[in-house]
Amino acid sequence: MTLRPFSSRQLIIPFSNLFLKTKTFFIRFQYPLISAPYKFLSVKGFHTSVFLQQSSHQSIVSALILAVSSCSSLFYCNSIHAYVIKSVNYSDGFIGDRLVSCYTKLGCVENAQQLFDEMPNKDLVSWNNLITVFARKGFVDKCTTAFFRMKFELDKESPNEVTLIGFISACIDYDDVDLGKYIHGIGLKLGLLFEVKVGNSLINMYGKFGCLDIACQIFEAMPVQNFVSWNLMVSVPSQNQFPEVGVGNFNKMQMNGLRPDDGTMVAVLQACENLGVGKLAETVHGLIVKCGLNANVTVLTSILDLYAKLGRLKDSCKVFGELIDPDRVSWTAMLAGYAVHGYGKEAVELFKCMVRKGMEPDHVTFVHLLNACSHSGLVNEGKNYFKIMSRVYGIQPRLDHYSCMVDLLGRSGHLNDAHELITSMSMEPNSGVWGALFGACRVYGNIELGKEVAEQLFAMEPLDSRNYIMLSNMYSAAGLWKDASKVRALMKERGLARNPKPGCSFIEHENKVYRFVVDDQYHPESEKIHKKLEELIQKIRKAGFVSKTEYVLHDVEEDLKEDMINKHSEKLAIAFGILVTHDVGMPIIIRKNLRICGDCHDTAKFISLLENRTIIIRDAKRFHHFANGSCSCGDFW
Repeated sequence: MTLRPFSSRQLIIPFSNLFLKTKTFFIRFQYPLISAPYKFLSVKGFHTSVFLQQSSHQSIVSALILAVSSCSSLFYCNSIHAYVIKSVNYSDGFIGDRLVSCYTKLGCVENAQQLFDEMPNKDLVSWNNLITVFARKGFVDKCTTAFFRMKFELDKESPNEVTLIGFISACIDYDDVDLGKYIHGIGLKLGLLFEVKVGNSLINMYGKFGCLDIACQIFEAMPVQNFVSWNLMVSVPSQNQFPEVGVGNFNKMQMNGLRPDDGTMVAVLQACENLGVGKLAETVHGLIVKCGLNANVTVLTSILDLYAKLGRLKDSCKVFGELIDPDRVSWTAMLAGYAVHGYGKEAVELFKCMVRKGMEPDHVTFVHLLNACSHSGLVNEGKNYFKIMSRVYGIQPRLDHYSCMVDLLGRSGHLNDAHELITSMSMEPNSGVWGALFGACRVYGNIELGKEVAEQLFAMEPLDSRNYIMLSNMYSAAGLWKDASKVRALMKERGLARNPKPGCSFIEHENKVYRFVVDDQYHPESEKIHKKLEELIQKIRKAGFVSKTEYVLHDVEEDLKEDMINKHSEKLAIAFGILVTHDVGMPIIIRKNLRICGDCHDTAKFISLLENRTIIIRDAKRFHHFANGSCSCGDFW
C-alpha cells in the first residue's frame, strides 16, 4: 500500500469512514488504508495538527485510552470499539475494561455485558471492574449475577477487597441484609476483614440496615481504624436513633488523639441535630473554630443548618454572614432556614441577592423558596416564582414543586385552584401532592373535597393510617360522628392502628432535654408545672382568650373538652420554660412531634404578650415565633 495524505497538512490513519470526536480531541478515519499507522490528532484549544509518522502501537493505545476516558456518546463509543477490534487487543491498557465502563456509564448495559462476555482472558481486574460499574450505576441484579459468575469461572484467583467493596455497595442498594451477611462471611473466610476499606464498607452497610450492634463489633475488631472508620462510628449511631452514642464515639476519637476533619464535624453536627441540644451545638461550633475548620464552607453550612433546625435563626444568619464565599448549597441552606421559620419576605430577598451574586439556583433552591412563600401566605410571589423557574432558569417542575404550590394555594384558601393544578399536572401526582390538598381541606373544613382527596390517598397508600385518621378527625370536627365511626371501622377492617403516635413536646434546660406528654405527671416538678399552667390560663382568659374546644375530636361535654385541651404537651412545656428561665430576653424553644393545634397556637400568642416572652415552637411542619401577641406564621400554617 502507498501513503495517501488527507490534506497538505493532515494525514489519516487506517480505518473505515468514521469520525470520532471527544471532549479532548478528534481522530478522523477513512479509506483507503495507508501503509503505516499514521495519526492525525487535533487537541482542543489548538488549531495546529500533529503529524506523527510511524506512530508506535503504544501511542495508539494511549490515544484510545484517552478517547474512551472522555467519551460522552454511544456513537463515539462504538467507533472506538470498532477501532479496538481492528487494530489492538482487548488487553492493551485494559481497553476492554474501559470500554465496559464506558458502555455502562452511557446506560448501555447489554452492550457492556456482551463485550465483557466476548473478552478473552478475563482476569480478576476485569471482573472487579464489571462488578464495580454495575454497582455504581445501580444495576444490582447484574452485579449479583456477575459476582457469582466470577466465583464459578475464575478458578485461580479469589475475590479481593475491591470485589467485596463493589458488591457491598450493591447489597446496600438492594436492601438485602442476608446477601450482605453472605458477603461478610466470604470476607471473613478470605481474611479480608483486616483491610480497613472492607471494614468501613461493612460498617456503613450494617448501619444502613439498622444493625448497629454488628457495625460496632466490626469496628472494634478492626486492627487499624482510619478517619473514615471513626466518622462512620459518629454518623451511623445517629442514623439509627442513637445520637448520644455517636457523640460518645466522637469524644473517644478525640481521646485517642485523632484531630477531627470536616467529615467528622458534619457527622457530629447531624448527631447534635437529632439530640436537639443547643449547648452541645455551641460546644461543637467552638471546636470547629479551634480546629481551624471555620473557613470550610461545607462545615459552616452544616452548623448554619443545625442552628436553624434548633430554632436559633439569628445564629444561622450570623454564621452565613461569616462565609467568605458561600456556594449554592450555603445559599439554599439559609433560604431553607428562613422558609421553615416562616420568614417568607426575608427568603425572597435572600433569593434576589443570591441571583444578583451570580449564583445559579437549582430545583432544591426553588423547593425552599416556594415553601417559604407558602408558609407566609405570599401567593402572588409563589405563583411568579413557579412560572419563572422553568421560563427563566430552565428547571422543569418536579413533584416537590407541585406539592409546594398546592400547599401554597390550599393554605390561602384557594382549594379549587389547588385541585385544578393537580388535575393539570404533566406527571402523575403522588401522595405528597394529594396530601398537601388534604391538609388544606382539613384546615378549611371542606368535607366534600376532603372526602374525594381521601379516596385518592386510600387508593395510593391503603396501609397508611394517617390518612384515615385525618379524615376521621375532619368528620369529628364537623360533628359528623357517624361518618367518623365508619372511617374508624374501615381502619379496623384493614388491620390499621386506630391511634396516631402520641403528641409530645421537648424543651432544653441546663444541658438536659425534658419530654412532656398530654397531662404529664412524670416530671419531678409536675405539681409546680401544672399550677403554673393554671395561673397562665387564668391570666390569658382575663385578657379575652377563649378556648377553641373544636380541636378536641371526641364526642364529650364542653367542660371536659376544655379540661382536655388545657393539658396539651406544648402548654406544659411553656409553663415549665417560664418556671425555670428568669431571663426575659431568653426565648423559650420547644419542639413538638405533631402539628400544633389552633388552641395551643392562640394560647402561645397570648402568653407571649402578657409574659413579655418570646416563645419558639417547632411542630412537625415548621417553626412558630410568638412575640408580642402574634406569630411569625401570620396564622398561615
